[in-house]
Amino acid sequence: MAKNLIIVESPAKTKTIKGFLGKDYAVEASMGHVRDLPKSPISVDIENGFALTYTTIPDRKDVLSKLAAAAKGATTVYLASDPDREGEAIAWHVAAALKLKPGQIKRIQFNEITKSAVQAALANPRQIDLGRVDAQQARRALDRLVGYKVSPILWAKVAKGTSAGRVQSVAVRIVVDREREIKAFVPQEYWTLTATLAPLTAKPQLFDAMLTQFNNKKIELKTQDETDQVLADLRGATYTVAKVKKSERQRRPTAPFITSTIQQEAARKLGFSSKRTMSVAQQLYEGIDLGTDGGQVGLITYMRTDSTRISGEAQAEARQFILTNYGERYAPAKPNVYKTKGSAQDAHEAIRPTATFREPDALQSKLSNDQYKLYRLIWLRFVASQMTPAIMDVVTADIAANAYTFRAAGSTIKFDGFLRVYQEGKDETAAPANQQTDETDEEKPPLPPLTEGQTLDLRKLLPKQHFTEPPPRFSEASLVKALEEQGIGRPSTYASIISTIQDRGYVELREKRFYPTDLGFVVTDYLVKNFAEIVDVHFTADMETRLDKVEEGSQDYAGLLKAFYDPFALTLTKADKESEKMIEETDKICPDCGKPLIKRMSRFGAFFSCTGYPDCKYRLDGKAEASGGDGAPAPGVVEFDIPCPNCGKNLVERMGRFGKFVACPGYPTCKYIHKEKAVSIGVACPKCKTGELTEKKGKNGLFYPCNRYPDCRFSLPSKPLEDRKCPKCAGMLYESGYRGRVTGIKCATPDCEYVEKFAAEGGKNDEIAPVASAPAPTRTTRKTK
Repeated sequence: MAKNLIIVESPAKTKTIKGFLGKDYAVEASMGHVRDLPKSPISVDIENGFALTYTTIPDRKDVLSKLAAAAKGATTVYLASDPDREGEAIAWHVAAALKLKPGQIKRIQFNEITKSAVQAALANPRQIDLGRVDAQQARRALDRLVGYKVSPILWAKVAKGTSAGRVQSVAVRIVVDREREIKAFVPQEYWTLTATLAPLTAKPQLFDAMLTQFNNKKIELKTQDETDQVLADLRGATYTVAKVKKSERQRRPTAPFITSTIQQEAARKLGFSSKRTMSVAQQLYEGIDLGTDGGQVGLITYMRTDSTRISGEAQAEARQFILTNYGERYAPAKPNVYKTKGSAQDAHEAIRPTATFREPDALQSKLSNDQYKLYRLIWLRFVASQMTPAIMDVVTADIAANAYTFRAAGSTIKFDGFLRVYQEGKDETAAPANQQTDETDEEKPPLPPLTEGQTLDLRKLLPKQHFTEPPPRFSEASLVKALEEQGIGRPSTYASIISTIQDRGYVELREKRFYPTDLGFVVTDYLVKNFAEIVDVHFTADMETRLDKVEEGSQDYAGLLKAFYDPFALTLTKADKESEKMIEETDKICPDCGKPLIKRMSRFGAFFSCTGYPDCKYRLDGKAEASGGDGAPAPGVVEFDIPCPNCGKNLVERMGRFGKFVACPGYPTCKYIHKEKAVSIGVACPKCKTGELTEKKGKNGLFYPCNRYPDCRFSLPSKPLEDRKCPKCAGMLYESGYRGRVTGIKCATPDCEYVEKFAAEGGKNDEIAPVASAPAPTRTTRKTK
């Protein structure tokens, strides 16, 4: 038996690390967390310093038995869970569950899974950081208190099945507030006037100049009448170059990726969801088998980070690569250093390749398509971040015509610098008045040679009407950016936040944009009215700062929770006693008994019920009411600029028994129904290995088939779990159920028979007040600072 045992989180890491070490080291996996707060009761002892009660996760019992046997004969147990708060807590739980002796435990961490990094970690072990553990447990306690205390009130006041979350509810509010901002937006008319000009030469180069000034003062055209007056003033005018300004500008590279920026850029450039990005990044981090080219090795550093720091060794390696492949002009004299925001956990590095010399194209045959795309993006961004700035020659010219001034701008790349390798993508933004394009002067095509006093030929004078635009709805990329900028959540939570608010039915993703649902509006309004602090962006961001202080040791665990809970408890009591149920009176009359109908909410949306209940049980689904009947187009029908392939009419949105669908307006004469293309969820099919699971809507709700159907007929009835792996085969797990109730968890691997059954009314571990109790928990004493 090996003298040393290394415990990591996942089986993929064990294979990678085993290849680096000799027979004196055994490597085993904990499969993530081994203990958790039970489903029921709340398990936060408010009267006893907010002590937490843990129980062993059912499917980790065999894992713990295996780890205990391996640890029994080991002199030293190295706890090598991930290098963040969650990883620190896992190490603490493993040590407690295995009852390891203090002298037997050593905590190691590495930001990359390479031989040198693992060996360096073994040479520099430390003790478990109880500050980090306390910070993780404080977050867990906060989330449990909010979820378990507020959700029952939502059930009673809004709708059964609804829930609140300390972070998720703020994220929903951000989407709801943006939607209201869009709905309240009043477009403002404005006009631009563009002159197309040309030098008086044999082969003139045409260019555009935009009207900017009148009598040397900024001009804004708000109506057609104002624009027509300017056109009249310019009739017969001579266009002369009044001023030419030449300048040299530097364009600097962007920082290497952190968790938020890789999710944003992968969404812009690759079309990846946040979940898909993090799943693929996890694979690249844990290790890829390169065969004879290097065995199994991690290709990127740890992907949950908010630090842009780069190690000196990585900078030196990148510099050598740049010198060899691009030349001295592309390598800065001093390494580029990027500022990390104040709230970042700077113990980690930025996301970068573990070896710059492993070029993406050389590894393409060893990687899946998604792995190659993401690795290439990370590699290019990192190499570019260590290169010299691009140098642009920018020319601006003012063109005089009577009392009016037009401005033209253009640029040429004098030296491409980092642009030779990489250029960052852009998000959509709202267009402000008098901004015809979002191009900067550095991005516009070059102007022809111009000299002051030169007369130009007017080829065209184009007036154009515009309207100011509302802010765009959030995409996954821009929502992650908003969460980061406002201090909501941490790098490890962005993807799960976005998944959760969709799974709860509070927002929908349509054409890659987030729309709040009716339920999202109602729940948010109730929380804002009755639990303002919980959904306050600044309060949530401030709590993240306080959790950082717990980790640093300057804030006490119990003190933080008490400061939160005392006023929170008063708010709970007031909301429970005084807040009204979220119902809406209507002018509709019950067709069965003649009494008024009221509008209510359920977790599936709005519906109308009779005020004569329970004597009258009439109920009308809100969607059916809005549509005018099954399959009938709704008043104010949404029409698409897509012709029906059968009859040529534009397709419209209809409402059916299973929700909205797009079909021909000629029904029943024409029965064409447009089938939406299945959306990949970024998870490989466990059966055929080459396809991806997609999300589709069937008569029983959402299901997840392989996109290679009918060649592959694999399908799951529910979305794969993000944070759990099968303890037998490390495959994906999914929730199984009966008649809409979750009854257990199963492995999706076809030849694996792993099943985990829940108690009669149980469910997955989530921060919603449970219906029934879980098995009696095991009391564990938390060590606090």
